[in-house]
Amino acid sequence: MAETLVMVHGMWGTPSHWDNFREFFEGRGYQCLTPTLRHHDVEPQGTPDPSLGRTSLLDYAEDLEKLIRGLQGKPVVMGFSMGGILAQILASRGLAEAIVLLSPAPPAGINALKPAIIWEFRSAMLRWGFWRKPFRLPFRETSSAMLNEMPAESRKGIYDGLVYESGRAACEIGFWFLDPKGALKVDASKVTCPVLIISGAKDLEHPISVVRKIAKRYERVATFEELPGHGHWLIGEPGWQKIAERIDQWLRRTLNRPA
Repeated sequence: MAETLVMVHGMWGTPSHWDNFREFFEGRGYQCLTPTLRHHDVEPQGTPDPSLGRTSLLDYAEDLEKLIRGLQGKPVVMGFSMGGILAQILASRGLAEAIVLLSPAPPAGINALKPAIIWEFRSAMLRWGFWRKPFRLPFRETSSAMLNEMPAESRKGIYDGLVYESGRAACEIGFWFLDPKGALKVDASKVTCPVLIISGAKDLEHPISVVRKIAKRYERVATFEELPGHGHWLIGEPGWQKIAERIDQWLRRTLNRPA
C-alpha cells in the first residue's frame, strides 16, 4: 500500500501551494492528500467567511484529525509554516507515523515574536480587534518576509494567490502566553514518531534561531537540517526539488521503505 502524505498548508494558504511537492511525491509512489483548512476554500483575495477571524488552530486541528481518523493507518503529516505547528499537534495526539516540518511555527514556550515578524504584521496589529478578524497582509510586507528568497518576478503571482487568514490563529501563535485555551501547547513527550525539521538559514518569518529551539524540543526523535541560501518559502524557492529529494530519502530510510 502506498505511503499516505497529508500535506498541511500554511497561513493564507491553499492546497495549490503544495503543487510542486504533490507532483513530486506522487511521482515517487506516495498517495498525497492536500486538505483545505477551514474557511480557506474561497477565491484568492475573495471575501472571507466572517467566522474565519475567530477560527482557532484547534479548529484546524480538529478538522485534520477527522480526516486522518478516516484513513487506513497513520499517515505521514507534512506541514509548512503554520501547517508545521498543526503537524506537531497531530503528532502529540498519536495521529502520525512521522511528521515533516518545513519552516515550522513553534509551539507554546518558544517566542515567535522576533523583530522581523513584528514588522511584517505591523499593519494587521494596528487594527483594533485584529485578533478576531480575517486579515491579509500587504504585498510589500509579505514579499520582504515570506518571499525574500523567491525571484522578484514570481512574488506577485504568489501573493495574488493568497487568501485571508484567521486573526485568532495568528494571535495564538504570536501571543500564546495570553491564550487561556492553550491552543499552541504541545506535550513534547507525546511526540514519539520520527520528526524531520527543515529550515532556511535566511528565513525571516520563522528565523533559524526559533526553529533550532523546536528541534531541541523534539531532539529524542528529530532530525534537523539547516539550508543555507534558503528563506521561508521552501515549497517553491529555487532548489525545492532537492528539498523534496531529502524528504523522500529520509522517509524511506526512517520508515524502512524500499526505494
